[in-house]
Amino acid sequence: MLNVIRFLEKMGSEAHWRDANLDELEAALADAEVEAPMRSAILNKDGAELQALLHQPQFVSTVIPAVPEEEEDEEEDEEPGEQPKPKDMRSSLQSSSDSHA
Repeated sequence: MLNVIRFLEKMGSEAHWRDANLDELEAALADAEVEAPMRSAILNKDGAELQALLHQPQFVSTVIPAVPEEEEDEEEDEEPGEQPKPKDMRSSLQSSSDSHA
């Protein structure tokens, strides 16, 4: 089992394996003495089979998108005659250039 892990590590760290043809992969797997069932799974690009052969549990991931918080109405909090506070640097620069024009 260590042979297949070393081989996969080598594949992942060397870019030329991405474009290797089937014959090159077969020869490299034989040289690395990877067991036949694992060799077959790699050549067939069957990740699920390889995962099962390596006795790895199924990986499950969940992504929950962030929900933006509702902005409170800032105008209600302002005192009469006060300048509104800029929300970001761009609005700050824009308001200062507008006041000079």
